[in-house]
Amino acid sequence: MKKSLFITIMSALFLVFSMVGSAQAGKRIVFGGGPAGGTFQVVANAIQTYKPVKEIKDFTVKAQSSAGSVENLRKVNSGRSDFGVVYSGHVYLGRNGKMKNDTKKYENVLAVSFLYGAPAQLVVRKGSGIKSTKDLVGKKVGVGNAGSGAFANCELFFTHLGIWDKIERNAMGYNDAAAAFGNNQLDAFWLFTAFPSGAVIMAAQTNDIELIDLGADAEASGFYEEYPYFSKLAVPAGTYKGVDTDTPSFQDSALWVANADVPEEVVYKLLSTIYTDEGLAHMVGQKKTFKSMTVENAVNGIVTPMHPGAIRFWKEKGVL
Repeated sequence: MKKSLFITIMSALFLVFSMVGSAQAGKRIVFGGGPAGGTFQVVANAIQTYKPVKEIKDFTVKAQSSAGSVENLRKVNSGRSDFGVVYSGHVYLGRNGKMKNDTKKYENVLAVSFLYGAPAQLVVRKGSGIKSTKDLVGKKVGVGNAGSGAFANCELFFTHLGIWDKIERNAMGYNDAAAAFGNNQLDAFWLFTAFPSGAVIMAAQTNDIELIDLGADAEASGFYEEYPYFSKLAVPAGTYKGVDTDTPSFQDSALWVANADVPEEVVYKLLSTIYTDEGLAHMVGQKKTFKSMTVENAVNGIVTPMHPGAIRFWKEKGVL
């Protein structure tokens, strides 16, 4: 009996000490990514698997797949995810209760850093006579997959310009659009993705192509004033075969965001770990798109409040 009681007590003490040790080992931090194979998920996975992150004693990072930007916005806002990747546009619209068919205000989502830009690109055939978006009226245009960010931003921009209902819209993915363009089934196709795009490269193999200047229409129409989360850029000359001049456009920014209740020290420590020469090299090693993750670019495209831990870190780096 005494021996049995001793074993029971020791087992209970072992369980208690194990629980204490587990708690001291660190809190589980959920980082919302995106669909399998997508860039959002690569961000979350890359941060989770970086060895110095795994060696942090205070917390552990767990990458979690999601449907993408809007789901991450909602999960981070509710605290179901601590971190996530969300487009700056969705952070802005969500904070101001302007999401499509959703007037809720998502005010617990705070920016941590810029990750990379997703620019608009509009491809036409050289010599087609299409020189601006207004020339698309009555034309067959690939506008991105229904439900995608590309489709949503095409609808937003073309509606702002008053041409959304004046084109023959074809909802399809980039590669399908490039194939249809090559078969003369489309007059133009729209993308919202990092360049160079494989789909545009494919289109340029079967046709001489041009990129439409989207920056001029955005500037003249007051697009940036209406949607301040978009930033200006140009697709550099030589990015695609036969396109020998810079083409002005605009981009949305993929942001690293955090729930407002995530401790300042957690955000600060993660940024301090990732934004080193070794940490950024690790990110670029996972995907070349992350070359734009630099200290200099840290606050690009951010038009909403930042997390206190991020403010502290970026002030120390001299970018705030």
